[in-house]
Amino acid sequence: MKSNGLFFGWIVVGVAAVAMLLAAGGRSAPGVLLVAMEQPGGFSRATLSLAASLGLVMFGLAAPLSGALIDRLGPRRVSLAGLLLTAASFVLSAGVSREWQLHLVWGVLSGLGTGLLGSVLGATVANRWFVRHRGLVTGIFGAATSAGQLLFVPLLATLGEGIGWRSTSLGIGLLALLLLPVVALWLRDAPQQLGLVPLGSVTGTAPARAADPGRVMLQVLHTPTFWLLAASFFVCGATSSGLVGTHFVAHAAGHGMAVTAAAGVLALMGAFNFVGTLASGVLTDRFDPRRLLAVYYIFRGFSLFLLPYVHEGAGLVVFAVLFGLDYIATVPPTVMLVANHFGRANVGSVYGWVFCAHQLGAALAAWLGGLAQATLGDYTLAFLAGGVIAILGGLLVLGLRNTPPSTALAS
Repeated sequence: MKSNGLFFGWIVVGVAAVAMLLAAGGRSAPGVLLVAMEQPGGFSRATLSLAASLGLVMFGLAAPLSGALIDRLGPRRVSLAGLLLTAASFVLSAGVSREWQLHLVWGVLSGLGTGLLGSVLGATVANRWFVRHRGLVTGIFGAATSAGQLLFVPLLATLGEGIGWRSTSLGIGLLALLLLPVVALWLRDAPQQLGLVPLGSVTGTAPARAADPGRVMLQVLHTPTFWLLAASFFVCGATSSGLVGTHFVAHAAGHGMAVTAAAGVLALMGAFNFVGTLASGVLTDRFDPRRLLAVYYIFRGFSLFLLPYVHEGAGLVVFAVLFGLDYIATVPPTVMLVANHFGRANVGSVYGWVFCAHQLGAALAAWLGGLAQATLGDYTLAFLAGGVIAILGGLLVLGLRNTPPSTALAS
């Protein structure tokens, strides 16, 4: 099926990207609304931090669950379930009054709902609908995640101050509900449902079918390739959202920069993240993804070596531009390597666990970074250690064999 000559897969990409954009925006809400929720009569910082941590953990654990469900039920039904859970979590959050309610709804339910709409959805759509431009499409989904943060962070901050965090939460829930009919009408599981083949594939080629996710993972867990990919993505999460995403503003503020100005620099980082992820998608279609990953991680490592000694506005802006360019640029080549080694039909299951490792790395680095600052008085050791493990991550991926699809688990 084509719409005015347009391959229908591009419509599927657009719908899935909007769903992921909403999920990214919802995932950023706890951090953005924390101050508003801590106002007199509100929740304590410890309670809010625990709820936010639960959300991050559930977001990570939802990735392999999302992958397994997508491989069994298809992206459409899983996306609808994710939107329903996201809507329910934010609508219910508007009425919470007790700590356990906040942990359950704002933390567990929100993390699960947004996690079902996360990175695994984009990876699966890219690999089911595209052979040509697969890297570009993966980059588009990474850019959508970045755009969600860019659009929602200032919007939620403004709404939180203007109409309060409860009304803001209700608004996010209503947006998720409004997106439900769009996903139901336009998101399709695979091109074969419409009598199509993936863009760039040979006409008449039999569509690959996903094997049983449990059986797939039993085989995958015995391969060094999986553990190398999971370890490198653990490093990615630790050095990006875990270390810089969590502590950049505090680092800048600790050296005299206004919090609002530091947040603006972080938003600039997000803008260049958008550009870098799209560019990485294009490059992944043309170059060896192993070498791209090595360059990204090593470049990130040297960037982190500079950060402890950059305190002024101009220097932090330069860092934001450089670091932003490869913040999520690792996603397209990582997804490509998963597909090449384990088969496009099994991307959901396998990449779900790889992405879970990413979130575990992020959670650990967020905690250790704060511990280092509290113990030593600044983030110097944390950022330098992040630089070291980023470079080690770059060397790690060079140990991967660039296995062609014909020798993958299931092509």
